[in-house]
Amino acid sequence: MEAASPTRIAGSSERADATAWIAVAAGALGAMLATLDISIVNSALPTIQGEIGATGTEGTWIATAFLVAEIIIIPLSAWLERLLGLRTLLIIAVSAFTAFSILCGIATDLTTMIIGRVGQGFMGGALIPTAMTIVAKRLPPSQQPIGMALFGMTVILGPVMGPLVGGWLTENLSWHYAFFVNVPVCALLLLLLFIGLPHEKPDWVYLREADWAGILGMILGLGGLTVVLEEGHREEWFESAMIIQLTIVAVVGFALLTYGQLYARKPVLKLRLMFSRQFASVVVMALALGMVMYGSTYVIPQFLTIISDYNALQTGLVIFWMGVPAFLMMPFLPFMIRRIHIRIAVGAGMLIMALSCFISISLTAESGGGVFTESQFLRGIGMILTMMFLNQATVASVAKEDAGDASGIFNAARNLGGSFALAGLASFQDQRLWHHSRRMEETLNANGSRLQEYLDGLAASLGSPQAALQTLSGTIQREAFVMTYNDVFFVMGAITLATVPLVMFLRALPKNASLSMH
Repeated sequence: MEAASPTRIAGSSERADATAWIAVAAGALGAMLATLDISIVNSALPTIQGEIGATGTEGTWIATAFLVAEIIIIPLSAWLERLLGLRTLLIIAVSAFTAFSILCGIATDLTTMIIGRVGQGFMGGALIPTAMTIVAKRLPPSQQPIGMALFGMTVILGPVMGPLVGGWLTENLSWHYAFFVNVPVCALLLLLLFIGLPHEKPDWVYLREADWAGILGMILGLGGLTVVLEEGHREEWFESAMIIQLTIVAVVGFALLTYGQLYARKPVLKLRLMFSRQFASVVVMALALGMVMYGSTYVIPQFLTIISDYNALQTGLVIFWMGVPAFLMMPFLPFMIRRIHIRIAVGAGMLIMALSCFISISLTAESGGGVFTESQFLRGIGMILTMMFLNQATVASVAKEDAGDASGIFNAARNLGGSFALAGLASFQDQRLWHHSRRMEETLNANGSRLQEYLDGLAASLGSPQAALQTLSGTIQREAFVMTYNDVFFVMGAITLATVPLVMFLRALPKNASLSMH
């Protein structure tokens, strides 16, 4: 994005006025709305599937459609803002997000629901990187750490509040309200945007000189890749014609994106920024951050549902512990951003996230939600430290005029990390589940006296040998699940730990430097 004008509204004063803070609040609220809606339907998904007549496999598209659209639009938001102006872009995005939320809420079939979710993803995705842009444009350097802290907190809180809010609404009202709840929030958001942001004239030069090959390539490449990652495991990867076709679409898309990078006068996204060691390190750590953030919110509900028999609301309460540190640390984050070196903060955050995973590698079949309290709390601390200071590192690792593109890449990388995690964890879980089941079965001697005594006792209490065998099979399966989840947490911790040395490539933001993204 372009460099900020020296005469920008907040740039010339030491303290921002009330309208600037209203704009920052609007940006933070929009970012939280967009991240919350990724996961708010997860708790209600079984109910939604039943009411709109979707199978389990079809129902996964209700979640996938949003994520695919969001990943596509996030890196495009820098170009869209240059084209339309910040306020116009956000007003369009919030208004359309409201309409698509209503469409989802009144949907009675899968097609309508998916159209609504795609629209939500496209419109909501634009709200995430632009929140940092508002901080950069409306706050003076001395107050930008406060805006960054607010932004970081909302991005963390969105995914962890989603299951809790969705679970409560589904249990107490109806799944429809998981979408209708967006309407009053969007109305407030529109009011804040009108008050807090000045109007900017559209610059149609960016439309005439657009890198259309790059734009089309990004849509096809990121869209195709995300669907392959999300659906590949369920479709048995390249045994599925759909996965093969989407892989070809993704390859063609990335080829077009590369063409745009090489030949367009103004590429839609400056991917050459990845040649910077500092920025490349930030992107890799963003992938790891997304992996832990979305991976843990995927694995823990599974464990609690399958092993502990938790309902949606109980699971949401466990997930919410990850968001508690954001509330507690909020008053101290601006001071920490000013005083603590990026390397120390990000390194500590990544180590704490790795530790939070390693704490959960000794789960048992008797483990309930309470066993995750400590690890979730630590994970929240690690995530808020890493998120906040990686936002700062994103800006510090590139030239000022490239900060908007860098923000788009960073936010897209975080979401892609989540997609990589979900795809990888699904395949890894199946493999480890099969491995542990076979290993336990191999240790059982069918003719052994102890096993025969155990089965005879079960048969006597259950009424038949067949019931005893089914119980034994269920016990093996249950223990294999528990061992698998222990393996999953170990792998997430090990991958996070492996990225820690990359902090050595980070450099601090110059004191009192502006975070200008345009």
